[in-house]
Amino acid sequence: MTSTTSATRSSRQPVLIGLIVFLFFAWGFATVLNDTLFPKLKGLYSLSYTVSMLTQFCFFMSYFVFSVPAGLLLSRIGYIRGVVVGLVGMALGCALFWPASLSDQYVAFLFPLFVIAGGITMLQVAANPFIELLGSESTSHSRLTLAQAFNSLATAIGPTIGAMIILKAGVTVGTSSMPSAAVEEASRRIETHAIAVFYLVIALVLTAVAIVFWMMRRSAAPPVPGQASFRGVIALLDRPRLVLGAACIFIYVGAEVSIGSVMTNYFMQPAILGATAQHAGSLVSFYWGGAMVGRFIGSYVLRIAKPGNVLCACAVGATLLASLSAVSTGGLSAGALIAVGLCNSIMFPTIFSLASERLGAETPNGSGLLCMAIVGGALVPMLFGKVADLTSVSTALFVPVICYIGIAAYGAATARGLGLQEAISTPSIEAPASR
Repeated sequence: MTSTTSATRSSRQPVLIGLIVFLFFAWGFATVLNDTLFPKLKGLYSLSYTVSMLTQFCFFMSYFVFSVPAGLLLSRIGYIRGVVVGLVGMALGCALFWPASLSDQYVAFLFPLFVIAGGITMLQVAANPFIELLGSESTSHSRLTLAQAFNSLATAIGPTIGAMIILKAGVTVGTSSMPSAAVEEASRRIETHAIAVFYLVIALVLTAVAIVFWMMRRSAAPPVPGQASFRGVIALLDRPRLVLGAACIFIYVGAEVSIGSVMTNYFMQPAILGATAQHAGSLVSFYWGGAMVGRFIGSYVLRIAKPGNVLCACAVGATLLASLSAVSTGGLSAGALIAVGLCNSIMFPTIFSLASERLGAETPNGSGLLCMAIVGGALVPMLFGKVADLTSVSTALFVPVICYIGIAAYGAATARGLGLQEAISTPSIEAPASR
């Protein structure tokens, strides 16, 4: 009986690995859909850039709220049940798009995004270490790399699929040049209904995967090591390398999200490309596709060069490209902004690994602090939106430019050890697969 049970559990391991790889794809897809949802809701409800950025604010604020609690919950319920909780949270958030569409109120869409991100946070906390532990230590890097590849694939194709479904009818409402209030409301309800149906389909898929995981809850799973605690996170605030790394995660995610959010509207401007909403939205795939390609290139470059120097070079490249886009027009401006994605590629994992390098027993708390710093995706876009409303999107691009300058400084400082040498005694850890 014991050998039969062991054989059954062993046969389930490849299935678990495949399912977890799908999780990486799922949260990458769900996250990048925000870049399509942003211009749609902005147009449907005639919003300013600042108010529109509340979509990203609510989504990424969830990381700040749930990162440490998710780790604490995971330590109590284990990996498989933790994954189930994350999937159910995502599915619930997607399902909440239906009542939001019936309300005909922009704010009604914000809570579903917060819930979806809460589920994603739980998945990230559980899936990253889980896939590394499912198998021999010698092949852990290959499993994580495979999962990262599918996460990148999702972020590359997500905007194109989102544009085909969400932006198919454009980003405005009404059937005439001067629609009445009743016509505008009816048109808006039709459009938000289509969005809700799309998210309901996603909810059904996530629910089905959650059921599969629940059926496998008795499968052999490695024990969960110690997780982060609020007290432990606060105790690490005297580590300059870690704290400055958290600040870089904050501004990096903020810069990346700001650019991805406004790219569709930016490309629709006559002075840039004058593209239709669907075409402009599909071009966002090249931004994220560049990040995917850059990760493959970066994985080689990081073997032969100091990570700090590579980070600095990529941040300088992003600074120059975003600045070029801000001061130019037409295809040059669009191409430069898309190319920023290539420079973004290695930033998150490199900052994460540099900041948490050799923390030893404090690794869970250091990781918790760095994951909480993803809240930059909530706050920096709000500043970007405010600048865009007061001036223009082109001028607002200097907000991420300033962020990239800060990241370049951190990369250069870590490469040269300028006062950032406090963590030097034990091996480094793997960074999470994505933001």
